[in-house]
Amino acid sequence: MLSKLHITNFALIENAEIDFGSGFNTITGETGAGKSILMGALALITGARADSSSVGTNGAKCVVEGTFNVKDYSLKGFFKLHDLDYANETIVRREINAEGKSRAFINDTPVNLSILKELGEQLVDIHSQHQTLSLADKNYQLAVVDAIANTKALLDEYKQEFSAYKKLKTLLAELLEKQQKSKADFDYINFQLTELDEAKLQEGEQEKAEQELETLTHAEDIKMNLFKASGLLGDGEQNILTALTEARNALGNIAKYNTSASELYERLNSVLIELKDVQNETETLAEAIGIDPERAANLSARLDLIYRLQKKHNVQSLTDLLELYDKLQQQIGNDADLDNQISATEKELKLSEEQCHTLAANLSAQRTKALPVIEGELLKTIGRLNMAGSELHINLTPLDHLSNTGVDDINIQFTANKGSKLGDLVKVASGGELSRVMLAIKALVCKYTALPTIIFDEIDTGISGETAHKTGAIMAEMGKTMQVVAITHLPQIAGKGQTHLKVYKQTKADITKTFIKPLRDRERLEEIARMLSGDKLSEAALENAKELIAGSL
Repeated sequence: MLSKLHITNFALIENAEIDFGSGFNTITGETGAGKSILMGALALITGARADSSSVGTNGAKCVVEGTFNVKDYSLKGFFKLHDLDYANETIVRREINAEGKSRAFINDTPVNLSILKELGEQLVDIHSQHQTLSLADKNYQLAVVDAIANTKALLDEYKQEFSAYKKLKTLLAELLEKQQKSKADFDYINFQLTELDEAKLQEGEQEKAEQELETLTHAEDIKMNLFKASGLLGDGEQNILTALTEARNALGNIAKYNTSASELYERLNSVLIELKDVQNETETLAEAIGIDPERAANLSARLDLIYRLQKKHNVQSLTDLLELYDKLQQQIGNDADLDNQISATEKELKLSEEQCHTLAANLSAQRTKALPVIEGELLKTIGRLNMAGSELHINLTPLDHLSNTGVDDINIQFTANKGSKLGDLVKVASGGELSRVMLAIKALVCKYTALPTIIFDEIDTGISGETAHKTGAIMAEMGKTMQVVAITHLPQIAGKGQTHLKVYKQTKADITKTFIKPLRDRERLEEIARMLSGDKLSEAALENAKELIAGSL
């Protein structure tokens, strides 16, 4: 319930604080007095977009603040979801600077416009003349049926399953697309894998093969030089080892007489031992070196294969080729996993679709059961609005596909004249008839559900007399179970309000401002009399106004 509205520097309203009652509130004022400005302010705190034209002329920022009693609206989950502080008395504020930049707050916590709008839809239902266009919206029509049929729990369950169903459909489409691409690449990948597999590559073999081939390629030169080195060291007629042995022996002859000579003897003996070992290894290596053209050819062919594969796959090493081999194996394995994933997803999708159809069938049955009640209640209320000859029928027909609301297509057939052919409501009903049907729908929904504050913005256009009385009576009845605000130009409706607000303009020093004030007792009586007869108040108008007010008590 909207308990208070504070407006600062919004359009022509410099400063206004409005207290609303819990039942039926009426707002009156002359055409152009600023009732639309008030609606604009309400729209701002329920998430409408704003610009600099909203800001008044005094240069200060525009502020619209609404205080709502939300205790009975089951909104704690919303506040928790968006990390907002919950309070039974919730304050919603909108600020707009001179450049048109806007900020929104819920209980002093900044929020973006989408969150404000989401909350606003749960707090205020603004019903204008133009909202009758929503009667053409099948989703709106179905929502009305669901409200009376009490399908909320079932519909929530269906929507949750339908959401899962759509995600599975999307996933399956993505998997099938991936599979199609994989199949197109499979032959090429498999060819690459087979080629690498047949190569039987081994880590480190390239380096070893390159070294061995280098040796085999220069085997004769290596063998010749090794034998030459061996000969110079110890096998030749004049060799190093013989000369060094003689030198060592000479030092040995004098070692016992001279300490230094003894040390040199030991050092030269160590060199001889090392050189004999080098000579032996050189000879052994020379004998081991073989000349094997066939082995060289095989190594060369093996390295050519490795080099070709490296070039083909644009890699730099044998390790890179082995990593590519593992990657291709994994890719082939993934294709098999993809087939399994598609199969599992198809089964899951089928189960989800079956569950959706089961829930949708239950929804259809529950809705169909409620249709006679809805039709009867609507015709009863429409009849009270001087349309007693009307006929109305709601048709539910099955769709050939699942939708967000089930498998029901809806159509409301209507005629305002008994015996005339029924036709599509929006096509055959006049503007005034649509307004009265919409009012009947709102009144019916409010009987079955806890609607938020509902604001009727001059939906009484085009009606008068007894119809106006009955329209006001219906709004007053709605006000017994919820907060109703009606902006009206009809005294028959204004007289039935429990709280009466007046919007008016005043011009001082060439500056026009809009004001809003509550009317009580004499002021209210005179306002309704003025609506009946104009600015010149007559006793007859005042008496008539008294009757209108008394009739609403």
